[in-house]
Amino acid sequence: MAVASRTRSMLENLVREGSFKWLLGHRSSFDEEFEEMGKSPSAQNNWIPELSPIANIIVRRCSKILGVPATELKEKFNAEASDSSKHPTLYARNFLEYCCFRTLALSIQVDGYLADKKFRRLTYDMMIGWEAPAAPSEPSVNVDVPISVGIEAFSRIAPAVPIISNVIISENLFEVLTASNGGRLQFSIYDKYLIALERAMRKMKTQSDSSLLSVVRLSKGEKILEVDGTVTTQPVLEHVGISTWPGRLILTDHAIYFEALLVVSYDTAKRYDLSGDLKQVVKPELTGPWGTRLFDKAVFYKSTTLSEPVTLEFPELKGHTRRDYWLAIIREILFAHRFINKFQIKGVERDKALSKAVLGIVRLQAIQDISLSVPLNCEVLLMFNLCDQLPGGDSILETLGNMLTSRESDQTDNSQSGSRMSSSSALDMVSNFGFVFGTSSNNHKEDRLVIGELTVGKMTSLERAVKKSKTNYEKVVVARATIDGVKVDGIDKNLAVMKELVFPVLALGQCLFSLAYWENPLQSFVFCSGFTYIIYRQWLGYSLALFLLSVAIFMVLTRLFIHGNPVVEVTVFVPPPMNRMEQLLAVQNAISHAEGVLQDGAIVLLKIRALILSMFPQASMKFGVALLLTAMILAFLPNKYIVLLLFLETFTRYSPPRKASTERWMRRLREWWFSIPAAPVVIEREEDKKKT
Repeated sequence: MAVASRTRSMLENLVREGSFKWLLGHRSSFDEEFEEMGKSPSAQNNWIPELSPIANIIVRRCSKILGVPATELKEKFNAEASDSSKHPTLYARNFLEYCCFRTLALSIQVDGYLADKKFRRLTYDMMIGWEAPAAPSEPSVNVDVPISVGIEAFSRIAPAVPIISNVIISENLFEVLTASNGGRLQFSIYDKYLIALERAMRKMKTQSDSSLLSVVRLSKGEKILEVDGTVTTQPVLEHVGISTWPGRLILTDHAIYFEALLVVSYDTAKRYDLSGDLKQVVKPELTGPWGTRLFDKAVFYKSTTLSEPVTLEFPELKGHTRRDYWLAIIREILFAHRFINKFQIKGVERDKALSKAVLGIVRLQAIQDISLSVPLNCEVLLMFNLCDQLPGGDSILETLGNMLTSRESDQTDNSQSGSRMSSSSALDMVSNFGFVFGTSSNNHKEDRLVIGELTVGKMTSLERAVKKSKTNYEKVVVARATIDGVKVDGIDKNLAVMKELVFPVLALGQCLFSLAYWENPLQSFVFCSGFTYIIYRQWLGYSLALFLLSVAIFMVLTRLFIHGNPVVEVTVFVPPPMNRMEQLLAVQNAISHAEGVLQDGAIVLLKIRALILSMFPQASMKFGVALLLTAMILAFLPNKYIVLLLFLETFTRYSPPRKASTERWMRRLREWWFSIPAAPVVIEREEDKKKT
């Protein structure tokens, strides 16, 4: 009685004083529901004291949809949830998730639910309640600012409706929707997005039901996802060899089709497969008139079934957003089928995996439809594209593959909680809009505490894999920022930076050359004696280990001493800036030098060929004897003596006793080498096999 009295008094105060209006700053549906609850004895009895006022309103709405009193929902949650989920600090949020997930699992079974404004408002209000679920908590908003939703609430509630989002791309989708709103999602933008989703799904269904590719689609069971090139002012151009044809491009869930434009109709469609293991390559490409590479507006496609690659061009006056969109959605279907083939996913699970790619394309179309004034990176909104880019993306796909093949999502934590809740998948979302993938559409569902890729109060294995990958990606972003910050323009500046960075190596090389040429006889003698002893005692491995250990100790000491201090920057003194002509001359000189090096290398190889083929018998005889002696040394002499001989030969040839003889032998060796003719070379041009 005391609890009921306090609840009744609280509701009366909220209604009388309007204390709940600080939540929203203006009249809304919450006000009416508070007033109704304040007047209704049954509503007062269903008030959950552990929940905040907004959370109680959400639970009341869920109770009406489910046809179960709030107190009964609470009793079921207490009976089904694990002890960890019922911890006092987590109880309010977990119970709210339980009610929300059960309600959403039922609501999305109704056809056209996205067109229902009450459903759109309900999902948004669930996010509001998720941010402030417990009775003492208050949202961090003020009266003058419209209430909004943060990224954590969106990423938790939105994936419960697979068409709205999924676990992998939810954060990226939130950032796109809130790019112009300070990182908080307002209902107006969210509502526009869901309406655009409904339009995109209806458009996709209309395209698949139309006469486009009817024969091919009926025989293959394919669904049309996107069409371009139907407007004569914006055709798609197909380049094969040097031939170019305008036409219409169609993307299905299995392939790309191109129909060349004839006078009044389209030619028979060419099919470029995306579903088979054909070593397909899909990448951006440059095109231009007469084979030039000027415009970055095309998609390159190659597979083992094609004799030559195909280039699909998307002309537009400025930029290449049209091409980027098509490149992303083509790759999404390609990557989805690679995922399916890699993990050998079949049946219902195969259709689920493919439907995830389809829903990703639908979301991307919806984002384009609402025309957000921000640059759009298509890849980050498509899960298979994103996993291809993220560090650890293969682990995400492996986790997803295991969930699909073993139906892990149907068995998560049931042994502990013993709970059941109706689940929903991406395949169900697509099927509810009239799509049927193959013959394996499955509407059977088990009751449990899991819905789709989410579990009440816990992180699924997929969420853990995504979180780990995102953490690693943040490190990659920081590393890329440092790389972009140290990039410099100009050949002269880059050479100066390179010279400064390799200075220790150059200094070590100069020191070794000084020892080898005996510029300081005492130092060279000590060096040769010490290393001779090390090689003879076979301590080279220990010496290398000692060197690596010293480097590791140096790194540890450096970290200890500079902890908290700024990193020492590399100071580079660059030469005076060169004008454009000087830079061109420097490039020309570098190219000439590189050409000379290549020529010298080719001559060396040709001379070796001449020696092996005995084109110069006298030189070949000497070369053969040298090879024979070398082979005998390698065969009969222990390795340590071979290393010792090589070391002594290298570092004593310019010592005072050997210097004169070394110079004389080096002169004879050069004379012998210059006397060897090069093998002849005949230059022929390969015939052009391209179509004319």
